[in-house]
Amino acid sequence: MHGLAETATGAIGYAFPNDLHVHWSLMIVLYPYITGIVAGAFIVSSLYHVFHVKALKPIARFSLVFALAFLACATLPLLNHLGHPERAFNMMLTPSPTSAMAGFGYIYSAYAIVLILEILFIYRPTLVVLKDQATGFMRTVYNVLSIGSDNLSSRSLHLDHKIISFLAGLGIPMACVLHGYVGFIFGGVKANPMWATPLMPVIFLLSACVSGIAGIIVAYMFIMKIKGRPVDLECIRTCIKYLWGFFILDFTFEMLELFSHAYMATHHWHALHELYWGPLYISFWVLQVGIFSVIPFFILTFMNLFRIGDGLVKFLAPVVSLMILFQVLLMRWNVVIGGQLMSKSERGSVIFQPQWLEKEGILPAIIIMVLPLVILYILSKVFPFWQEDDPYVSGSAASGE
Repeated sequence: MHGLAETATGAIGYAFPNDLHVHWSLMIVLYPYITGIVAGAFIVSSLYHVFHVKALKPIARFSLVFALAFLACATLPLLNHLGHPERAFNMMLTPSPTSAMAGFGYIYSAYAIVLILEILFIYRPTLVVLKDQATGFMRTVYNVLSIGSDNLSSRSLHLDHKIISFLAGLGIPMACVLHGYVGFIFGGVKANPMWATPLMPVIFLLSACVSGIAGIIVAYMFIMKIKGRPVDLECIRTCIKYLWGFFILDFTFEMLELFSHAYMATHHWHALHELYWGPLYISFWVLQVGIFSVIPFFILTFMNLFRIGDGLVKFLAPVVSLMILFQVLLMRWNVVIGGQLMSKSERGSVIFQPQWLEKEGILPAIIIMVLPLVILYILSKVFPFWQEDDPYVSGSAASGE
């Protein structure tokens, strides 16, 4: 494992020498963070396409493209972490159905196919119109993306709608499995008392919903601000309601998991107690719980229980969403890194601080988090995010259809 692990910057108490290396560092923190945003964004879209929450129509298509942009980068942290990233293809060439690690490759691939198909069917009428307006290379691109069909009859569109509903319904459990599986990987490490809990997949899944909704709110309001367009406040208020509901469940389960350890007080609790009140005190109690959980909880409660003005919604919605995105990132850090700080001696722990320029350091992490936004910008040139930019919607409205 030499060369794949980062060395701890300090130790407390008695720590075994082989515990001084943090094998899963920033890249493994980003991996569940990005997949969580993907799953959460897809669920936002499904609330409209499957559960018919009409208020979410303005961001339904955008949520899918947003999910695709992040899905395209979901494997980058793992590939960077691997010493030989080309070996990632071995899971496809020599499949092993009993491998928990290889399971991610199969789930990721299947989910990607469903997501791409749903986007293509949703955008098919738009792509047909864009193909007719385009020339040269872009006409070929639109022809391929429209699946070679320019049939926009009512019967064809009705069939598209049925396929979209089916794919959206199929995608919900797949999105849940995609991220719940990450929690399953950590929860299945029996040798680590901090990770080994059946609640881990549930906590990861709920935090995924929270981060996806928060990410959509921030991205939508930022793009509207840049374009100088009005924000659909009914859509934002609806998103805030779902964000509040999922965040209550997420935060409650996170605390229940910790309180269960404290109440059972097994022989591991002493070491966990020292960890939470030692190396993780700032990142867990002060930042994750105190600042980025309790404060957003009260803000969301205030926004949902009281009818506040539009101006205050426009101000508080992105602020509280950004705070929750940080909360989920801190949760990933405290689980992934925190779980490796406790020495197997259970009489000490180590301190870890990532460096800026190392292979899995802060700078590569920033680059990987920026890449989905670059891809999202490129996708915006092919798939119009908003109804007012869609030539098919504009044409249908003009013809009175």
